[in-house]
Amino acid sequence: MDQHLITGNRQSLADYRPQHFLWEQRGAVGLITLNRPERKNPLTFESYAELRDLFRTLSYVDEVRAIVLQGAGGNFCSGGDVHEIIGPLTKMSMPDLLAFTRMTGDLVKAMRACPQPIIAALDGVCAGAGAIMAMASDLRVGTARSKTAFLFTRVGLAGCDMGACAILPRIVGQGRASDLLYSGRSLGGEEGYQWGFLNRLLEPELLLENALSWAGEIASGPSFGHAMTKRMLHQEWAMGVDEAIESEAQAQAICMMTQDFHRAYHAFVAKQRPEFQGD
Repeated sequence: MDQHLITGNRQSLADYRPQHFLWEQRGAVGLITLNRPERKNPLTFESYAELRDLFRTLSYVDEVRAIVLQGAGGNFCSGGDVHEIIGPLTKMSMPDLLAFTRMTGDLVKAMRACPQPIIAALDGVCAGAGAIMAMASDLRVGTARSKTAFLFTRVGLAGCDMGACAILPRIVGQGRASDLLYSGRSLGGEEGYQWGFLNRLLEPELLLENALSWAGEIASGPSFGHAMTKRMLHQEWAMGVDEAIESEAQAQAICMMTQDFHRAYHAFVAKQRPEFQGD
């Protein structure tokens, strides 16, 4: 990028220290750890906002090319904290309630808009907003003991929370999504793998290692091309086939202008493996 355009368009997370979760950068892979294991890693008003802001910032970070999202202590996330979120919500006015639900939705928007593919590593409890974050990720690895529950109806709410009615059917199908969103029941790891909600089913001790390894493989690929794939996967939900084909033609033509495309060609000619740099 031209030096004149860097200001405001490129940021670094080298000194980033979040207050409400853990962040670690391992090469080109960013690792987010929800870190309240004594409560199965629930979210608070503050952690919702901080996660939203991090995923928004990642749109301007070149050095991170893939993300792994996990929970500490053998569980992913138990959803919104009953005492720190659910209790206060029962006392809020409608404008404040709407501000909250829009903020939670903005977390999903930020996850879908950030160019880095996100891998969620699911173990143990994955409920409520935790299930939504898993759903909003691009890929999911889990264990047989993982239990994913969109349990909003079990607390007297609708299943249509944070984009669930739009995104979940595209992962598991309309009928299966309806089952989960009406019942609020737990989707076990083996069933989740059979349904395609989980991309991989692993032993708990291999979960993080596998997720990081997979993220590393993605990060070593053409990051500009991966970001374009993620954008097209998201945007084409609302397109007809003809519109999608035209959009992909334009997207691919843009990718053909990158140096990574040229690197791949020259590496092929030289019978070498290309080393992508994301430009």
